[in-house]
Amino acid sequence: MGARVGIFDADVYGPSLPTMVSPDNRLLEMLVSFGFAGQGRAIMGELDYLVIDMPPGTGDIQLTLCQVVPLTAAVIVTTPQKLAFINVAKGIRMYHDAVVENMCHFDADGKHYYPLGRGSGSQVFQQFGIPHLFNLPIRPTLSAFGDSGMPEVVADPLGEVAKTFQDLGVCVVQQCAKIRQQVSTAVTHDKVIKAIKAKVPDSDEEFFLHPTTMRRNNRSAQIVDEWTGEQKLQYSNVPEDIEPEEIQPMGN
Repeated sequence: MGARVGIFDADVYGPSLPTMVSPDNRLLEMLVSFGFAGQGRAIMGELDYLVIDMPPGTGDIQLTLCQVVPLTAAVIVTTPQKLAFINVAKGIRMYHDAVVENMCHFDADGKHYYPLGRGSGSQVFQQFGIPHLFNLPIRPTLSAFGDSGMPEVVADPLGEVAKTFQDLGVCVVQQCAKIRQQVSTAVTHDKVIKAIKAKVPDSDEEFFLHPTTMRRNNRSAQIVDEWTGEQKLQYSNVPEDIEPEEIQPMGN
């Protein structure tokens, strides 16, 4: 059985999903877009993956989603010119999993031509250590198929563009699995030494915290009045022998 995938077009400024993908496409479990507002198309269901198409940049929509939704991974889409690298750097600091360079080159007379320059992709790898870089060419068919409601990956499933998107999809699935595994084992309670053990992702480093110390330094609204800053729970009220009842990972 294949993975159940939904798409959420979160670009309120210029929703493009209604043009690029037919809402009657049976390959999709869920299709939601601000472009469908008022048309009653919001088919909800159990999903394995929800792909969120965000607007360009790192504005309020991205920041809000980061704060309220446990996002697992992200694909940064950019163009090759150096000017675009500034925004890429901002996006990578928010999430860092894979980068797609759009409009990299066009083919003519059997040669590759790079109208927007080259080098930003390697700069992403050198500065941020992200080896997952995917290049997409400038192709009239990409725009034409997108405008028709049938993406090129559907119209030509064995073509060059479809292969790139397939490789990107494999990368995202593998990264999500890796991240989920890291998160599920990142924080545990060692009952023998009576300490909470935390592992640092992509590292052999780990550290230990005493449950009492964690409780006493808790800054949640249940412990500290968020308006006055008053400490509701006093240090002396926390016993030395408390233990966590349950540990549940959230997001990354």
